[in-house]
Amino acid sequence: MFKSLALVALATISPSALCAPITSRDIPFGQVITTCTTPNTIALTFDDGPSSYTPQLLDLLGEYKVRATFFVLGEASQSNPRIIQRIRQEGHQVGSHTFDHTSLPTLSYDQIVQEMTSLESVLQSTMGDIPTYMRPPYFDVNDLTLQAMSDLGYHVITASIDTKDYNHNSPDLISQSYDKFVTELNNGGNLCLAHDTKEQTVVTLAKMMLDETKSRGLTVTTVGDCLGDPEASWYRSSR
Repeated sequence: MFKSLALVALATISPSALCAPITSRDIPFGQVITTCTTPNTIALTFDDGPSSYTPQLLDLLGEYKVRATFFVLGEASQSNPRIIQRIRQEGHQVGSHTFDHTSLPTLSYDQIVQEMTSLESVLQSTMGDIPTYMRPPYFDVNDLTLQAMSDLGYHVITASIDTKDYNHNSPDLISQSYDKFVTELNNGGNLCLAHDTKEQTVVTLAKMMLDETKSRGLTVTTVGDCLGDPEASWYRSSR
């Protein structure tokens, strides 16, 4: 899901600061974050939903007693309010993936704001608050995008592991996404992108990733947790 993009590095951290998670007030708005900072954690994130496959994924996460982050879209959220509510009720994190998955650098400032606030309206009516975390579609950002996210108060999340499961959504191919997961995990990745809209991700890949992380003694958790951000900071009451 990587396209050409202009990444803005997370604020420089001194060597001593690498030993502890950043505090909530230190997690920047409007800057791209690609990795977890809490030691021994990995964040599994799922984009583009919710979908008809999401309940099965939630069942699996419940069996493993782990939490994940779901970056959701507008129409999918409108169509599946009960799934959004279940995601929250079971302790997972809901983040914004914009309303309709448009590449944000192609939009004006006002259009970017509209993408974000349109989804906020849906989520506000469904779960009673709005996210402070977002993932830009295709990881595409530019200076204007990041300025808008800063103004709106969003943490901008990409990933350090991209399973590219959308390229491998068949029983014969999904192992390639698992192999990519393991390779990037071995290379130090700890913030993983997958999609709960892909059948093979839900029925095959998710369990493989959970078994792999369990065998390594890693704590699977939300993006907020893996950044050391208190759960109360993952949302705001309204715009």
